[in-house]
Amino acid sequence: MTRTGMLSLALGLLCLRFMPELPSVGWLVTFALLGLVCLWRRAFPLAFFLFGLCWACLCAQSALNDRLARDLDGRTLWLEGRVVGLPEQGERGVRFELAEAQSRRAELPHLLRLSWPEGPPVRSGERWRLAVNLKRPQGLLNPHASDPQAVLLARRIGAQGTVKAGERLEPATAAWRDGIRQRLLAVDANGRERALIALVLGDGAGLEREDWQTLQATGTVHLLVISGQHIGLLAGLVYALVSGLARLGWWPRRLPWLPWACGLAFAAALGYGLLAGFQVPVQRACIMLAVVLAWRLRYRHLGIAWPLLIALNGVLLFEPLASLLPGFWLSFSAVAVLLLIFSGRLGAWSAWLAWGRAQWFIAIGLLPVLLALGLPVSLSAPLANLFAVPWLSILVLPLALLGTLLLPLPIIGESLLWLAGALLNVLFDLLAWLAAWQPAWIAPQLPLWSWLLVAVGAFLLLLPSGLPMRVLGWPLLLLAGFTPREGIPEGQVEVWQLDVGQGLAYVLRTRQHAMLFDAGPTRAEVDLGELVVLPTLRKLGVKALDLMVLSHAHADHTGGALAVQRGLLVRRVLGGEPDEMAEALQAEPCISGEQWEWDGVRFSLWQWTQATDSNQHSCTLRVEAGGETLLLAGDIDRHAEQAWLEGFQAGPVDWLQSPHHGSKSSSSSRFLRALTPRGVLISRGRHNGFGHPAPLVMARYAALGIATYDSALLGAVRLRLGSFGAPHGLREQRRFWREPT
Repeated sequence: MTRTGMLSLALGLLCLRFMPELPSVGWLVTFALLGLVCLWRRAFPLAFFLFGLCWACLCAQSALNDRLARDLDGRTLWLEGRVVGLPEQGERGVRFELAEAQSRRAELPHLLRLSWPEGPPVRSGERWRLAVNLKRPQGLLNPHASDPQAVLLARRIGAQGTVKAGERLEPATAAWRDGIRQRLLAVDANGRERALIALVLGDGAGLEREDWQTLQATGTVHLLVISGQHIGLLAGLVYALVSGLARLGWWPRRLPWLPWACGLAFAAALGYGLLAGFQVPVQRACIMLAVVLAWRLRYRHLGIAWPLLIALNGVLLFEPLASLLPGFWLSFSAVAVLLLIFSGRLGAWSAWLAWGRAQWFIAIGLLPVLLALGLPVSLSAPLANLFAVPWLSILVLPLALLGTLLLPLPIIGESLLWLAGALLNVLFDLLAWLAAWQPAWIAPQLPLWSWLLVAVGAFLLLLPSGLPMRVLGWPLLLLAGFTPREGIPEGQVEVWQLDVGQGLAYVLRTRQHAMLFDAGPTRAEVDLGELVVLPTLRKLGVKALDLMVLSHAHADHTGGALAVQRGLLVRRVLGGEPDEMAEALQAEPCISGEQWEWDGVRFSLWQWTQATDSNQHSCTLRVEAGGETLLLAGDIDRHAEQAWLEGFQAGPVDWLQSPHHGSKSSSSSRFLRALTPRGVLISRGRHNGFGHPAPLVMARYAALGIATYDSALLGAVRLRLGSFGAPHGLREQRRFWREPT
């Protein structure tokens, strides 16, 4: 197969990532027949492109067909299955994947991802009988963020669920990876047992959140996510060992050293890959290594394109849905950058110069990819990787692998792991200092034309020095830091109802100002203020909040406020119950009747002074832009609604935030008839335990002809107040993995 044919095949396979919907069976048959005609007429590039497209679409349709049936969404079933992978045991329960699930009442997907709050220890290989509340795979969808539904599909997760009860039917069998993990957890590695598990087994789920934040801020996540670097290092050590023995004359003469060196190097890499779960970066590394070693046996020089194209097609033919994963693009982009900067250079760089330039150029080359994926950009990554990569690769990784291999000899194996843990502590201390000095940068979303210029700038800088036009790369690259802000006309306000599950968070932006109404929930160990609200504000280009209004003190409204305040300048905080909120927020009381104007948009606050519970204390915000109005009502109930109708804000509105997430205690008939809204915005978690929104309330909305915009169905919802247009949910943007809204 020619390089052109391989490139065409890869493009056909990659097309899947950008398709709004999958072609019908009739179109796929047409494409396949056209491909055969092209093959007969020797139009190989077009034929390979069509074959790749057909194969990718067939695999994607197979994954879609394996999702939980709609009529089972939200139902609780008894089922049986076997635990696979490495279960994640936390303080509040266990999360694991269940394969071969069977139920007497329904046909189930092949693979389920389950959580068991306060559940017992679960081991890989065990067979369980479980009562599970099942849900179709989904996730929170917010502006300029990755789509969890795409990630779940790529991992072939057909359903999610929460375990209500269960019993173990069979003990673990042939669960060797989980056995190694349990053995590693039992050793003393200076508190870095879970980091060693991530390094040896590719299981980073047990790492502390602070460790992940440090790795992300310094651009060193790849160090503890087994990648081509780890595979290549182990293969290189084995190859060098055999080569060294042959040079010293200690290798058996009857065995040709080169085939054995190549074979043992690949066997070591493959074994390490299987130990790590054989994820996409490992697949790519093993395929590329196989190509390099095969060419080495034939004493042939490799070009820049062959190994990368073979690895790319190998991974995508095995799993076309891999292109939905951010790690796929980062992994192949990093390798492409290295191949580009080290090929075609005149003269040789010294080892230190080559190493330093590699880190610098990888940071430049991955910048457009990180911006496109909406991922944080580490400004300290070149410096951090300069010392972190050799520290981990030369010192920690060999000790960790050798210590794991020698665990049957407790004194030796555990001593090596203790030393590896001590070295990891030193590394994390240095990285934590760098992260505090230079945190990760979450860039505002670039318009397409600006991103293309940044990508061109990065490409120019990767070219050899001395080439014409290369100097233009710097000003083009710097466009990433000077994003033109989306223009909001005078007298209008952009409103985002963020998708924060069972909670509330609204971002409001006028031409020159920004505010946040409620900050999303915290639940268990998850702070959606940190994970959703703060990154979204930064991606929307918000550099500071002029005001943060916290309607009342319930955790689903104020839980994320501290994270927002830590990560962004907040000039003023108002609270419906300031005395019940964290002291660090320094919240001022919501003063009923306070009004102000920003850029031609009028705002006013109201609170019921005779409220008797927290929900009734909700501070409401009325926004008027160009004659169009929005009421953010917090969690007021029907009694507070009656009081609102007698207050100064009373009157019709165009848009209403559904009070108390659509609870039956709110949205009274009189309130709705007085407001006569065109639509209500509902923020709630899918299949939440409160039953929000209540069927009675939804019936009232329908009877009055009020349109509903539900975050559980639409994801984040955007409204341009003052333009008199309809709200739009992110899931209305068609992607083949999203369900029609």
